[in-house]
Amino acid sequence: MNMNVAPGRVEAETRNVRLIADCDIHPTPNTTRDLYPWLDQRWRTHIETFGALRRQGVQQGPAYPKSQPDAARRDAWPEGGRPGSRLDFMQKQHLDANRVALGVLTTISPHPGAYQNPEMSAAFCRAVNEWQKAEWTAKDTRLKGSILVPYEHGDLAAAEIAHWAGDEDFVQILLLSRTVEPMGQRRYWPLYQAAQEAKLPIGVHAFGNGAHPITSSGWPSFYIEEMTGHAQTCQSQITSLVLEGVFERFPGLRIVVIEGGFAWLPPLAWRLDTHWTKLRAETPHLKRKPSEYIRDHVWITTQPMEEPQSRQHILDIFEWIGWDRLLFASDYPHWDFDDPARCLPIAISEDQAQRFFLDNALKLYGVDPAKAAAATLAA
Repeated sequence: MNMNVAPGRVEAETRNVRLIADCDIHPTPNTTRDLYPWLDQRWRTHIETFGALRRQGVQQGPAYPKSQPDAARRDAWPEGGRPGSRLDFMQKQHLDANRVALGVLTTISPHPGAYQNPEMSAAFCRAVNEWQKAEWTAKDTRLKGSILVPYEHGDLAAAEIAHWAGDEDFVQILLLSRTVEPMGQRRYWPLYQAAQEAKLPIGVHAFGNGAHPITSSGWPSFYIEEMTGHAQTCQSQITSLVLEGVFERFPGLRIVVIEGGFAWLPPLAWRLDTHWTKLRAETPHLKRKPSEYIRDHVWITTQPMEEPQSRQHILDIFEWIGWDRLLFASDYPHWDFDDPARCLPIAISEDQAQRFFLDNALKLYGVDPAKAAAATLAA
């Protein structure tokens, strides 16, 4: 298990031969005070006096703070800061070394989108978005932000999306996967309407707190149960989005499942199709098989990557999902980082690799390939 250690070695040597898009990079403020330039005095006083009321009972901090300090690689601690807190360190260790032409920022520590206080949730999401723009995307054009939204409050989330719509520094909207209710429910529909109007995909990243046990059968005993359980959460969310008719109502909606695994997707679709064939009278608002909505509306990032004993099985899974729906993600600077030079356990064609490592992400996020290449050369 990982340990909190002193600053480690920084790999500066360029190791990849191809340009890549990394769809899951985690920047982190060193402290909440880093967000103060974009917070009214009311919220500075509030956080120092009362703290933030999260939807996780009385627990203080993350569930496993000692076993996974900041969930970080042992060599990803910059001097004097938290992993992911310094751009120059990230550039040298990851962006330059791995030839990242597009890095999609996914800020999850903190992600205030589920704070119990609606106005506080909205204010802190705005502050994190301003911080991303000022401290990251404005200083390195390879990086693009994800808009954090107060996703448990649909109207406030829609307002935050409308505020940033059209800003080229942001390429998606970011939620965490453990929500108060299944994501297909109507309380979230204003968010989907706003995302569709802004033509931005919605990234659903593992983790978060919806005030419920983190497994469907209660609280687990071990960290490994939580890590494995992310796939269960993502399956529930995709099932809800399909069966509640969200994709029928919002045909332009695009969902990116981030850090939830992906080998579960084909059997989930098979099971949904089988049940829907027999029980479709219950959901007359669905016009097509569940698997068809999934294929049209769902993209997958590949960290963590399941590795079955037979390598052919993972190739079969990729083929079912579709080579146009797969996005490389490293999860930098976290401990389960996927190295782009070593992440694939199978041999694939040059065309498949080009789509997987770069082209799919550029197309999904609307980034011009020439601009991405120019940003890499300028770095």
